[in-house]
Amino acid sequence: MDAVEDIKKLINEINLRKPKNYEQMKIEQISKELHKIMEFEQNILKKIETCEVQHQDPDLIKYAKIISRKIIERETKLIQETYLKKIDSEYLNSK
Repeated sequence: MDAVEDIKKLINEINLRKPKNYEQMKIEQISKELHKIMEFEQNILKKIETCEVQHQDPDLIKYAKIISRKIIERETKLIQETYLKKIDSEYLNSK
């Protein structure tokens, strides 16, 4: 039962990750947020790998992989879009 609780905590941690209002941030802050989401992804993947090594519930592990991939992809895409808009507006239009 303890192993299942570990996976549920991990799924909860993934679900608690909410995108920020990147439109209000400066380019430097957005860049830091991109680094943070990449670190978050690495940490989550390590935790999922640990669960796999411990042969925990494969269905929950699969679910954790799916939601982490979707949440991280969504946030990364949002950061990238905002970052490119900011670069266009602040640097390319200033020439």
